[in-house]
Amino acid sequence: MTLTAPAPAAETPRSRRRAPRPVQRVRDSYRRYWYAYAMVAPVVIVLGVLVGYPLARGFYLTLTDANSLNSARTIGVNTIDATYKFIGLDNYAEILWGPAAYDRFWSHFVWTIVWTVTCVVLHYVIGLGLAMLLNQRLRGRVAYRLLLILPWAVPTFVTVFAWRIMLADAGVINTMLDTIGLAQPSWLEDPTWQRTAAIMVNTWCGVPFMMLSLLGGLQSIDENLYEAAEIDGASAWQRFRHVTLPGLSSVSSTVVLLGVIWTFNQFAIIFLLFGNTAPDAQILVTWAYRLGFGQQPRDFAMSAAYGVLLLAILIVFTSFYYRWLKRNDQLA
Repeated sequence: MTLTAPAPAAETPRSRRRAPRPVQRVRDSYRRYWYAYAMVAPVVIVLGVLVGYPLARGFYLTLTDANSLNSARTIGVNTIDATYKFIGLDNYAEILWGPAAYDRFWSHFVWTIVWTVTCVVLHYVIGLGLAMLLNQRLRGRVAYRLLLILPWAVPTFVTVFAWRIMLADAGVINTMLDTIGLAQPSWLEDPTWQRTAAIMVNTWCGVPFMMLSLLGGLQSIDENLYEAAEIDGASAWQRFRHVTLPGLSSVSSTVVLLGVIWTFNQFAIIFLLFGNTAPDAQILVTWAYRLGFGQQPRDFAMSAAYGVLLLAILIVFTSFYYRWLKRNDQLA
C-alpha cells in the first residue's frame, strides 16, 4: 500500500501574506521591545531638548537678520518683541561670496584647515613616538606615564593661562631664548607667532590623549608577529611599517577622526589664549563666537550661519573619511 502526500496548494495572490506596512511594523516593534523604548526615551528627550531644539532654532535664525537690536529682550519691566525679518539664504550668500567673504570666512577657513591638519599630525606623530617609548620595558615606566598624562589631566584654562605667562614678552620662554642669544618673538602680538603659539599650546594639550590611545593599541598587537618578522630578517623600520602601523589601523582611524573634530572645533584654547583679540589667529568657531557675542551689535543670525556651515563641513568630511576607510578595508 503506497501513501501519497497531497501536493501543496498552488499559491495565489490572495493567499500570499502581505508585507506589513511601516506603521504596523512600528507597532509590532513597540509591542515586542517596549521596555527598550522606555529605557531609551529619557535620553532621546534630553538630547532633543539640549541638542535638537537649539539646532533647529539656530538654523531658523540663519534664515533671518536677527541681532541684538531686533531680537526679543527685556529691559527692566518692559518687554520688547522681536522685529527681525525672514531673509532666506542671504546670510549664507554673504558669508560665502559676499564683498567681505575672504576677510570674514575664507581666510579663517584656510587657517582653520592648516591649524587642524598641523595639530592632528603633531598629536599623532608625537603621541605615537611616546607610546612606542612607553611600550618598552623601561625602569620607572609608570612614573613616566603619570608625568606625560598631566597636561591632559590639568584643566584647560589652567594650562592655557600658564602658557600665557610663559609666552609673555618677559616670560620664561623669551628669557631662555635671550639667554642662548636667539630672538625673542612677540608670541601674543605678532600674527605669525600668535598662530605658532596656538599650535604649540594645542599640541601640548592634545598629545596625552593620542599617546594613551595608541599605547593601548600597541599593547594589543601580538608579540609573536614581531618575533616572526625579526626571524625573517626584517629591520626595525620594516617591523614598524608592516607590523606596528597595520596593527594600529583601527585605533588610528578612530583617534584621528576624533582629533580632527575636536581640533576643528577647539574653542577653549584660542579664546583663552587671545580672547577677542588676534583676529588672524581666530579659527571659524571662535570667529563665529566673536560675531555673536564679541561685538556690538551682536549678529546672532550670522553667528548661527557659521555654526551650520561648521556642522556641514564636519558631516561632509566624516562621510568621505568613512568611505575612504571602507574602500581601504576592501582593498586590504
